[in-house]
Amino acid sequence: MNVWIDTHCHLDAAEFAPDREAMRAAARAAGVAHCVIPAVARFNWDAVQALAHAWGDSYALGIHPLCTPEAGEADIEALQAALAQRVGDARLVAVGEIGLDYFVAGLDGPHQERLLRAQLRLARRFDLPVLLHVRKSCDRVLKALRERPVAGGIAHAFNGSLQQAQAFIAMGFKLGFGGALTFERALHLRRLAAELPLDALVLETDAPDIPPQWLYRDRAERAQGGPQSRNSPAELPRIAQALARLRGMRAQELALATTRNARAALPRLDVLLPPNGAGFQAILTPDP
Repeated sequence: MNVWIDTHCHLDAAEFAPDREAMRAAARAAGVAHCVIPAVARFNWDAVQALAHAWGDSYALGIHPLCTPEAGEADIEALQAALAQRVGDARLVAVGEIGLDYFVAGLDGPHQERLLRAQLRLARRFDLPVLLHVRKSCDRVLKALRERPVAGGIAHAFNGSLQQAQAFIAMGFKLGFGGALTFERALHLRRLAAELPLDALVLETDAPDIPPQWLYRDRAERAQGGPQSRNSPAELPRIAQALARLRGMRAQELALATTRNARAALPRLDVLLPPNGAGFQAILTPDP
């Protein structure tokens, strides 16, 4: 069985409340040995830490751009304290999810940018990589990174230009690809996924969001009472198969490469994962 790392999965989301344990077990049975669980705001910092410890996964702490309307200086101070308290926790692997969002209407751009800069300062202070939200904001995020360089990380759900991809890579970042690449109409994204250097790519689901093509339900289907589109980490191997086909390579080669890339992007994973892929079977096999 190929072994995969889901580098961005919101396992604490309310959508998983009915079957959270079974969902994670199904992903493990499918070969997803490890999930990185990013926080979105102060209210779920404890939750992502608890889930990471319960399931042998890892977590990140930060303030998501969609949560910035409710966040301010007190939240940055709380994040600093939380990072200081947890920096000795091996399962804390990054600051995140942080970044900018210029897709959702009504968000305060300057306020988002102030909070991003503050969180980049904290990432520098604690020598942690970052998990970046870059929706319609790659150039602005790159500008912030040039002003406040950090120890790399991942540009999650990347869908920018080739030039923007190259800029992130030059700054030591990996690029996260997930369910969006399974849509045949996503021509630009599929071209990037096929042509970017293999050592720049990591895999993710962003579950419960960004469902792959086979789970997607359009607005009309949802309005008619059909099942909602809930993504899960168990979909990662099939997403990976789609990426392997785009690149004309074997899934096993992709699994090894993306695992290696995830460890490079998030060096604290080295403490949590077996060396060189050996011993992953113990992670995939639950305790009796």
